[in-house]
Amino acid sequence: MSIPLFPLPFATRQQKKNPHLHSPLAGATATLSTPCLAAGECPCVRRRRRRHMVFFPEEVVEHILGFLASHRDRNAVSLVCREWYRVERLSRRSVLVRNCYAARPERVHARFPGLRSLSVKGRPRFVPAGWGAAARPWVAACVAACPGLEELRLKRMVVTDGCLKLLACSFPNLKSLVLVGCQGFSTDGLATVATNCRFMKELDLQESLVEDRDSRWLGCFPKPSTLLESLNFSCLTGEVNSPALEILVARSPNLRSLRLNRSVPLDVLARILCRRPRLVDLCTGSFVRGNIVGAYAGLFNSFQHCSLLKSLSGFWDATSLFIPVIAPVCKNLTCLNLSSAPMVRSAYLIEFICQCKKLQQLWVLDHIGDEGLKIVASSCIQLQELRVFPANANARASTVTEEGLVAISAGCNKLQSVLYFCQRMTNSALITVAKNCPRFTSFRLCVLDPGSADAVTGQPLDEGYGAIVQSCKGLRRLCLSGLLTDTVFLYIGMYAERLEMLSVAFAGDTDDGMTYVLNGCKNLKKLEIRDSPFGDSALLAGMHQYEAMRSLWLSSCNVTLGGCKSLAASMANLNIEVMNRAASINEADNANDAKKVKKLYIYRTVAGPRGDAPEFISTF
Repeated sequence: MSIPLFPLPFATRQQKKNPHLHSPLAGATATLSTPCLAAGECPCVRRRRRRHMVFFPEEVVEHILGFLASHRDRNAVSLVCREWYRVERLSRRSVLVRNCYAARPERVHARFPGLRSLSVKGRPRFVPAGWGAAARPWVAACVAACPGLEELRLKRMVVTDGCLKLLACSFPNLKSLVLVGCQGFSTDGLATVATNCRFMKELDLQESLVEDRDSRWLGCFPKPSTLLESLNFSCLTGEVNSPALEILVARSPNLRSLRLNRSVPLDVLARILCRRPRLVDLCTGSFVRGNIVGAYAGLFNSFQHCSLLKSLSGFWDATSLFIPVIAPVCKNLTCLNLSSAPMVRSAYLIEFICQCKKLQQLWVLDHIGDEGLKIVASSCIQLQELRVFPANANARASTVTEEGLVAISAGCNKLQSVLYFCQRMTNSALITVAKNCPRFTSFRLCVLDPGSADAVTGQPLDEGYGAIVQSCKGLRRLCLSGLLTDTVFLYIGMYAERLEMLSVAFAGDTDDGMTYVLNGCKNLKKLEIRDSPFGDSALLAGMHQYEAMRSLWLSSCNVTLGGCKSLAASMANLNIEVMNRAASINEADNANDAKKVKKLYIYRTVAGPRGDAPEFISTF
């Protein structure tokens, strides 16, 4: 396949000058936006439209909006007219803020006085430690303005024990607390939450860094019974009070999801499954601790009664000997995560996976090999998501290649999402994958050698990725790697109309590459670029797009301080954060304008420069 190369006639799009439409809280962050009327609309049409709205009483409009589950749809209807805007803001119960510095917490609560569920995202993935994203201001604002809060979800934020104490004491009716990738708190804070929040249904600590002081927190949940439906403490590294855990499970009749850490002994897991055979989601504990001989038969019998189990993960230290133990649950599994099971031999692994005929989501390590992926492709035809991780994160080698990905695409034509770490890739393989799986919404390919060319022809991988973006019309997330030129960015700008997130490293030739993307991808929300030659011209060429984007991350590129200052002077609604470990930068000093910026993070905001920026960050 050859995609024709021709200059893309990018026309600079005229952006509406309504600041509310481009507010960082409109659309992407699912918060503040005000209705606007189309530019140049006839007054007669305007009056006629308002008269039509009279036929929809507020109660009817609110009832209609209740059927809209996504934040994006709620944001869209709030822009229809002033009446709908007011009804929507008063009836909104769930709010998502995609950047904790995009708006002040007080403004969010003023806009949505009736919210019951709040989700806030903090630091980006690439920023260094100590960047910020404290949860305290958001919790304090909830205490002051949202007494009815029932659900709080925080992602990659700094949460202290004092913050958890304030939350638990202020919201005794809290039902759900989800802390994803958070840090700064300990098991003492968890004990406070368990003691005070007696109606807790969900406690999820996914990938958080928790200081382990003791394990008494598991015994602090209300007695004689709890309302727990989901409990995830798989990230904890310390010991677990096994008797307290067993008692807690026994006192939680509604428990459906349980994710244990690797210190829970095997015999304890067997007794837990015996008490709660109706679990739907399970992350196993240790397979080498406890009375292994006595627990083996008990665990096998317990799994035979887990007929509702759909999702299985864990297996940190499991060996191939334990694969037959979990065989009884294979037939009903839809989600299987074996990315933490390096000790299971590929032959046993493949045999187990092949029995999971209903599998829709599969995470594995690359020691499964190309032959293993071929067998998976013929067995798991319902597969929709595949992630293949490197077994050795420090190695520049992998046992999977383009052959495994091609096989999966041929056998699993319902595939929508892929994260694939591999040793090599070819254009012909990517073109085949694009033909076989046009339903991709997320495609992330990580060639372990970032500068690798086509393994057969030695050419850049531009044509292969061009086929992906041309065939997959619904593609929203794309991660590129391998030898790439400006041509691939031309293809992305031409065909990836719905692309929202793009991550690039070691790619491109000139500033034109980044310009193609910024001019062509109208729905782009997040752009992450590392170790690429893009400079000031590319940065300034995207000014028309930054108002509609959530964030831009650049590291080890050719952007200079002078370019950052020029962008800041033209766009007041952006926070431009330059990260310099040496010292803070004086904005008025022009002597260092030609100096390259090591790390740059740009995001929209209506809150202005943040007040908690560390010393190594200079904000323009």
